[in-house]
Amino acid sequence: MESIVAYFAHIPSAHRSFILIGGLTFFMLLESVAPFFHWQYARWKHFGVNLFFTFTTVLVNFLMASILFFSSDWVEVHHFGLLQWLPKLPLWVEVLAGLLLLDLIGAYFIHWLEHKVKLLWRFHLVHHTDPNVDTTTANRHHPGESVFRFVFTTLAIWVSGAPIYLVFMYQSLSAALSQFNHANIQFPAGLARVLGWLIVTPGMHRVHHHYVLPYTDSNFGNIFSIWDRIFGTYAWLDHTSLVFGIDTHMAPDEQSHIGSLLQLPFEPYRAPVGAKFDTENKMNQ
Repeated sequence: MESIVAYFAHIPSAHRSFILIGGLTFFMLLESVAPFFHWQYARWKHFGVNLFFTFTTVLVNFLMASILFFSSDWVEVHHFGLLQWLPKLPLWVEVLAGLLLLDLIGAYFIHWLEHKVKLLWRFHLVHHTDPNVDTTTANRHHPGESVFRFVFTTLAIWVSGAPIYLVFMYQSLSAALSQFNHANIQFPAGLARVLGWLIVTPGMHRVHHHYVLPYTDSNFGNIFSIWDRIFGTYAWLDHTSLVFGIDTHMAPDEQSHIGSLLQLPFEPYRAPVGAKFDTENKMNQ
């Protein structure tokens, strides 16, 4: 465990890039060999759109990375945050507790908020407009959403008191697990049931991308599936019934045109079936 901690404490930028690119390549190859859904769609055009948003996500995180370094250094020096306040823990307990806290605040909580706060939902729509969810969908985030998620990752560091090795370990696992749980791959049912009690599996996350409520507002987890079970946001739907996308934006241009997707958060709000954000004159807001 000590060697793993030492590695992530000083992980080279090239290795972090390899985790992102290598994971994307690996799961794309798996999707070609053993896809779950056999869609007929312009896969490379779809890849190009999602690659653009992957690039903007990486760019936002790169430009703001110094904030993560400062935050993690500050909480360690000043002994601030839950991990810093607890008695000295065995290293494996510290790692597990830190990853759980970072995942709860930096992934589950912000994702849940994006479905509950109209301003955040407008930006998160870009992620949900994908009609062919695959591993490239993992980083299909509007640049504005990338900023929101970065803010909550930083908040998670302050709350948890996570040292930098934990921050880099969390970000690496988060990227890999997000690519995994969005992947359009066949997965053994028995193994999926067992893993599903620990981590978010593709079968679990596919339900979140069903195009209508209440399923859209379920299964918010990214790494650990425990949060959805604890907070009552877990749901299941027979996969033969799944339709990806979002009911308010089913036009092709709203799903695959980069310019349209970038301006999506600034268009008049459209309420989905199920009355999300029940307000007066909702079409004019």
